[in-house]
Amino acid sequence: MTVETLQRALADRLEAVAERAGAPRPFEPVHWQRDGGRHGGGMRLVTGDTAVFDRASVNVSAVHYDDLLEKRLSCATALSTIVHPRHPRAPSMHMHISHTQMRGADGAPGRGYWRMMADLNPSMPDPGQTERFRAALKAAVPAHYAAAAAQGDRYFHIPALGRHRGVAHFYLEGFDSGDFAADRARAERLGRAVIETYGALLDESYAAHGAPTADEKAAQLAYHTLYLFQVLTLDRGTTSGLLVHDQNDVGILGSLPSHVDRDLLARWREKVPPPQGALVDGLVAALSDASPSPVDVPAKKALAAVVRDHYRAHPEALALQARGDIVPPTVANHR
Repeated sequence: MTVETLQRALADRLEAVAERAGAPRPFEPVHWQRDGGRHGGGMRLVTGDTAVFDRASVNVSAVHYDDLLEKRLSCATALSTIVHPRHPRAPSMHMHISHTQMRGADGAPGRGYWRMMADLNPSMPDPGQTERFRAALKAAVPAHYAAAAAQGDRYFHIPALGRHRGVAHFYLEGFDSGDFAADRARAERLGRAVIETYGALLDESYAAHGAPTADEKAAQLAYHTLYLFQVLTLDRGTTSGLLVHDQNDVGILGSLPSHVDRDLLARWREKVPPPQGALVDGLVAALSDASPSPVDVPAKKALAAVVRDHYRAHPEALALQARGDIVPPTVANHR
C-alpha cells in the first residue's frame, strides 16, 4: 500500500459517484512544497461547487528533515481527506491515515507510530447508514475496533455544544503493534473499507433523494457551521499543522465546507471556556457578513492566521483541545 494508491482509489470512487449522479467532473491536482521542496510537500486532489460535492479534498503529504537532525520529527507520510457532499441527505466523511517517524536524542531513528481515523459526519443522520459504516470499520480492524470507536467518540465530542461532530468514529492514535507490515496492512484494510462503504452510501443517497428542501438546506448549513467550529477550536491535528508552518494553510483547512452561518458561530462564543471566546471572536471576524458566509481561499487564510495567532498568544489553551486516550506529540515535539 502507498498513500498515493488510496488517494487515487478514493478520488476514482468519488468521481464515479458524480458520474452516476449526472454531474461528472474529475478531481484537480494541487501541489504544495515544504520549504521549497527541500523538506518534501504534497499533492491534494480537490473538487467542489458542483451539483454533487460542496467540497472534497484528498490530500497526500510526505515531509522529512534529514538535514535537520535537531528536529524531533524525522519524517511523516499521511493521507488526509474530507468530503462534504452538496445534498443535505448525503453524509460527509473524514479519513486520516499516517505514519510518523520520530528521531532519538542522538539523531538515530526513534519511535514510529500510526494514526488511523475515520468518521461519518451527516448533517441529517440515517441510522441504517450509520450502522453500515460502523460495521465496515469493525470488519476491517476487528481486534482494535472497540478501543478505536471509544477513543473516536471521546475525540470528536464537542463539550461546548454537548454533542459529537459525527455519528460513527474510529481513532487509533500513537498505534504501533511492533509489526510494521501488519500495521500497514491494517491501515490499508481500513482505508479500502471506508472508500468502498462511503462510496456506496453516497450512491444510495443521491439515488434516493430529490431536490433538497429549504429545511434540509438550513440543517446542513447549521451542521457545516458546527463542523468548522469543531475543526478550528478543538482539532489538534489542524492546530498543529497551522502552528508548525504557514506553507499549506489552504490545504490544511481543506476540510472546511464552502459556507457557514456566521451569526450561529458567534452565538457559540458564550459556550466556550476562556480564553477560547477570543478565538471564536477572531473566527467570526475573519468571515464576511454575507449570509451564508463563504469559506473561500481568502477566508481560509484569514482563519488560519487567527488560529495561529491565538495559540501563540495562549499556548495554555492547547490543553483545551480534543484528545483521545493518547495525546499525540505536541507541536514542540515536531520542531
